[in-house]
Amino acid sequence: MLWQALRRFGHKLVRRRTLEPGMTETRLARCLNTVDLVALGVGSTLGAGVYVLAGEVAKDKAGPSIVICFLVAALSSVLAGLCYAEFGARVPRSGSAYLYSYVTVGELWAFTTGWNLILSYVIGTASVARAWSSAFDNLIGNHISHTLKGTIALHVPHVLAEYPDFFAMGLVLLLTGLLALGASESALVTKVFTVVNLLVLGFVIISGFIKGDLHNWMLTEGDYALAKAGLNDTNSLGLVGSGGFVPFGIEGILRGAATCFYAFVGFDCIATTGEEAQNPQRSIPTGIVISLFVCFLAYFGVSSALTLMMPYYQLQPESPLPEAFLHIGWAPARYLVAVGSLCALSTSLLGSMFPMPRVIYAMAEDGLLFRVLARIHTGTHTPIMATVVSGIIAAFMAFLFELTDLVDLMSIGTLLAYSLVSICVLILRYQPDQEMKTEEEEVELQEEKISEAEKLTLQELFCPLSSIPTPLSGQVVYVCSSLIALLLIVLCLVLAQWQIPLLSGDPVWVAMVVLLLLLITGTTGVIWRQPQNSTPLHFKVPAVPLLPIVSIFVNIYLMMQMTAGTWARFGVWMLIGFAIYFSYGIQHSLEEFKSDQPLSKSRTKTVDLGLSRSVDLDLSSPCIHSF
Repeated sequence: MLWQALRRFGHKLVRRRTLEPGMTETRLARCLNTVDLVALGVGSTLGAGVYVLAGEVAKDKAGPSIVICFLVAALSSVLAGLCYAEFGARVPRSGSAYLYSYVTVGELWAFTTGWNLILSYVIGTASVARAWSSAFDNLIGNHISHTLKGTIALHVPHVLAEYPDFFAMGLVLLLTGLLALGASESALVTKVFTVVNLLVLGFVIISGFIKGDLHNWMLTEGDYALAKAGLNDTNSLGLVGSGGFVPFGIEGILRGAATCFYAFVGFDCIATTGEEAQNPQRSIPTGIVISLFVCFLAYFGVSSALTLMMPYYQLQPESPLPEAFLHIGWAPARYLVAVGSLCALSTSLLGSMFPMPRVIYAMAEDGLLFRVLARIHTGTHTPIMATVVSGIIAAFMAFLFELTDLVDLMSIGTLLAYSLVSICVLILRYQPDQEMKTEEEEVELQEEKISEAEKLTLQELFCPLSSIPTPLSGQVVYVCSSLIALLLIVLCLVLAQWQIPLLSGDPVWVAMVVLLLLLITGTTGVIWRQPQNSTPLHFKVPAVPLLPIVSIFVNIYLMMQMTAGTWARFGVWMLIGFAIYFSYGIQHSLEEFKSDQPLSKSRTKTVDLGLSRSVDLDLSSPCIHSF
C-alpha cells in the first residue's frame, strides 16, 4: 500500500503537461508581429551593459581582444537561442522554458524552472529600475540621492539600500500600468526606445572607426611607459598585460567571454509571447535569431570602436564611452551617449517586466500557482492580476532592497532555464510519433515494448535496426540525456573547484576528467546513433545532439562559477517555492484534475509538439511518464 502511494506521488512529480487540440486558441490578444518580437528581444538584451560592460572587460580582462570575447559569448548564447527557437516552433504558448519543461520532463522540473524565471525577472526589473534612477540622478547632479541620504537614510548594509528609491519605485509602477494597457502598446514603446538606442550605438561605432587609431590594437611596453610617465601616480594604470591585440593571453579571452555571456541574456523573453504573436511558430524562431545577431553586431561594433578610440588601459569602467569621446575631443557627444543609455535602460526594464507576468499567468493557469493570478482583463486581454502583483513586488524591491548581492541569482535562474530547454530539445528530437490507441491496442503496445526491451543489446545501441524513432529508442535517448546531464554536472564541478590540481597535471584529477569525457562521448555516441524524428518544423536546431550538449555544458559551467552565498540564497528561494508547490500546486494542477476523469473523456489528450500531426497521448501509459 505504501509502495503504491509512493508510486502515485512519484508519477505526479513527473507528469507532463498535455496540450489540447485548440492550442492556437488563447485568451490573450494576438497582436505582435516579427518586428515587435525583434524589438522586444533586442531591447531586453541590449541594455545598459553595452555602455558599461565593454569598458570593464577591455580594461581588466581582454584589452582589444574583447571583440573575440563577444564573438565567443555570442556563439555560446546562440546555442541556447537555437534551442529556444526550435521549441518556439514546437510549442507556441505562453510560459517559455517553464512550458517547454512541462511538456517534456515533467511537472516538478517545470515548477522549478518557472519559479526561478520569476525570481530572475523580479530581480532584473528592480535592479534595472535602480540603475535607471541612478543614471538619471547622475545627469542632474546627484540631487535626488543626496537629498534622500540626508533625510531618509537606511542603515542595514547588505540587506536594505542606502536610501529608499522613490524614483525607481514610481518608474516600475508606471511601466506596470503601461503593460496592463496591452501588449501592442508596450511593443510600440519598446520599438521607439530600441530605435533610438540603436541610432546612438550606430553613431558610436561610426565615430570610433573615423576617429580611432589602429595603433591602439598594437600597443607595446613603450606606450605603457609613456602613459605612466604622464601620470603622477605610476600605479594608476594597474595591470596592463603583455601588449599587442591579446595583452592578457588566451586566459583573458576566456575570462572576458564568461563575463560577456551575460550581456546576451534576455532574448528568452521572446519565447513568452507564444500566445500574443500573430504567427508564433514562424516569428518566435525568426525573432530570436535576428535579435541575437543584431545584439552581437552592436556589442562587437561598440567594443571595437571603444578600443580604437583610446588605449584600453586608460578606459574608465564606470563610464567608458563618455571618456572615450572626451579623449578624441568630442566632449558634447557625451550627452548623446547619456540619452542612448537611458533608452537602453528603458527597453531593458520593459524587457524584464514583459515576460514576468506571462510566466506567472502560465503557471497559474496550469494550477501550479494561485488561480487568481490567471485572471485576464476583458478589455485589454492582458494577464491583469499577474501584471499588477509582479509589478508591485518588483517596485517594492526596487524601493527598499540592496540588489547587488542578489543579481547573481538572476544568472542561476536564467542558466538553469537554458539548460533545461537544451535537454528538452535533445529528448524531443528522438521521440516517435504517437497515435491514439484503444485500451486493447495499448496492452499490445506494452507487450511489444517488453519484447523490444528484452532484445536490446549493446550492438543495437550503436546500430539500431529501425530508421524511424520507436518508443524504445526514445526511452534510450531519455535515459542517456539524463546521464549526460549528470556527468556534465560532475565534470563542471571538477573543472570549477579543482582547477589548480588540474593545471599542475595532478594525475588523479586528470584521470577523473578524462574518464568523465570518455563517458560523455560514449553516451553522446549512443544518442547520435538513434533515429531522429524527421517531421519538418519551421525551425530545427542543427547538429543535434552536439549543439544542445555543448549548450548544457556552457550553462552548467557558468552556474558553477557562482559563490557559496549565492547558492545559499538560491536554496532559500527554492524552499519557499517547494512549500507553495507541495502545499498548493501539486493538488490544484490541471493534470491532477485530468487524472481523476474517466479515460474516455480526459485521460487521452492531444499534444502537438511539431510532429507530423496532432498526437493523442494516454496519460496512464508508462511510456509517457518516461518520455
